[in-house]
Amino acid sequence: MIHLRSMDDLYRLFHLGSAKHPLVAVMDFSKVIDDLPNNTRIVTDFYSIMFKNYCKNKLRYGRKEIDFQDGSLICVAPNQVIELDSDIEIKDDMIGWGLFFHPDLIRGTVLQDNINKHGYFSYDVTEALHLSEKERIILFECVQSIDEELNENIDVHSQNIIVSNIDLLLNYCHRYYGRQMITRRHSNRSVVNKVESLLRDHFHSESSHTQGWPSVAYLAEQVHLSPSYLSDLLKSETGKTAQEHIHYHLIEAAKDVLISSDKTVSEIALQMGFTHPNYFNKLFKSKTGRTPVQFRNHINS
Repeated sequence: MIHLRSMDDLYRLFHLGSAKHPLVAVMDFSKVIDDLPNNTRIVTDFYSIMFKNYCKNKLRYGRKEIDFQDGSLICVAPNQVIELDSDIEIKDDMIGWGLFFHPDLIRGTVLQDNINKHGYFSYDVTEALHLSEKERIILFECVQSIDEELNENIDVHSQNIIVSNIDLLLNYCHRYYGRQMITRRHSNRSVVNKVESLLRDHFHSESSHTQGWPSVAYLAEQVHLSPSYLSDLLKSETGKTAQEHIHYHLIEAAKDVLISSDKTVSEIALQMGFTHPNYFNKLFKSKTGRTPVQFRNHINS
């Protein structure tokens, strides 16, 4: 395991000397000397955005593998582990770049407040962003602007200019992931149907009483996606996140029990997988505008 804490650590790993800036770096992967052994595991304290159109390395993340044969972009948040497997392939048009920035670079900026909206930093590597030629050029221009600023003399404006370009690049990635969701709509619908089926089966069986309600992580595992990617996919297709889908089916099942039985609210809460009835009451009212008792009385009146 190699733990990269700083840009200098990153530069030393690839024999590049000292970093130009302590909190941000741009690399041309086609020019990097890579002599890392197979199964090298790397964890960093910074964000990493990497693009390649060749598979000089294959990467494994979350026990899944991807190569960069067709040109893919991956985004990795701090403290996530990536495993490298060497697989040398030489191409005439080898293109690859990496943008790396430490959380301290964006601390106190608008980007720090907005970074969590970019859920793709938590996607699996197999959920990489596949770019069109036009999209590759736009992202590369953003990276070039950052690299050019790093080659200038650092002054009071440097951080704002660099952070603004990173923010622009991340917003483009957000747009392109949205495009990828749309172009995969047919396969996405099968995922939506699978999730809906899992939730219906769960809440209309004894599982909700014995196992509680399913987590987003459980649903993601069943459809072979990361939790963040599944939630974004569902949001794109249905307007509701994975957690909102869970809550919807839970409330619908609770309504059925409220209408068809004389069980107390506490008994129904336990059946639905709640440890504390007060939480059930609060969630039910937030989703329906009524408490469970008010809903039951309204239906029976």
